Amino acid sequence: MTDPITGQAAVDSLVELLDLAPVDDLVFRGQNPPIGPPRVYGGQVAAQALVAGGRTVDPSRHVHSLHGYFVRAGNMAEPIDYHVEKIRDGRSFSVRRSVAMQRGKPIFLMSASFQVREEGLDHHDPAPVDVPGPDELPTMADRLSPYPERLGIWKILPRPMDVRYVDEPGWVRPGKRSANTLQRVWMRLDGKLPDDPLLHACALTYLSDLTLLDAVLSVHGEVWGPGGVIGASLDHALWFHRPFRADEWFLYDCASPSASGSRGLATGRMFTRDGRHIATAAQEGLLRPVGA
Repeated sequence: MTDPITGQAAVDSLVELLDLAPVDDLVFRGQNPPIGPPRVYGGQVAAQALVAGGRTVDPSRHVHSLHGYFVRAGNMAEPIDYHVEKIRDGRSFSVRRSVAMQRGKPIFLMSASFQVREEGLDHHDPAPVDVPGPDELPTMADRLSPYPERLGIWKILPRPMDVRYVDEPGWVRPGKRSANTLQRVWMRLDGKLPDDPLLHACALTYLSDLTLLDAVLSVHGEVWGPGGVIGASLDHALWFHRPFRADEWFLYDCASPSASGSRGLATGRMFTRDGRHIATAAQEGLLRPVGA
């Protein structure tokens, strides 16, 4: 078994994954990575849907929010076609709807809004304090090395991201995770991205789905997989507040205000190392216990 692709090579592969092929003016085709889980990763579909919508908007308008629903599991063996509808182009805002299709059926729906840069009121909550920096924390591989049976497909997946949990992640062995109402994770792409704001927004969208639902499990000290919980994203929302680079460290400060009916809600705020609040995410997921 070969080691997974990491670093700049993995980031370059992600950039290629997000470079959709035009089918016509409002339809774009996305491919899936050659190695992956049985279902297409939700962050990939959301990021590709944003690429498709963004390709039809004037580059002077930057995405400020997106709202999506995961309606079917994506098939890794087939390409995904993204159909874009131009909802509105106003003086300051453009709105697009992207529908991801496989075999003639939608698997994901997204609405995204884009705005020209404007000056106005500016404030945000302060970033969390007394949080260890990413350089003080173990890598995800280090976190999971004591639990080789929990690695699963993680052993071979490309790793374009560097993820550093402040506390135990949801991938440890059952009983090895203490309950915690907060989940904080440092993230970045583990290489350099081109200087394209839309690409950085799409990369952040890709990363935002990676650990958010883990905040729901953290409240209960639960873990993913055998002896814990299986889950799937139901919807995803993301608001972009300030310019950023997805290849620079940001703190993903996540919590879960509610879980019921086999569904859990998680919210997350993203802060740069110098304390700027760059984005906010919210997601509801389906969460069901699974036997050992």
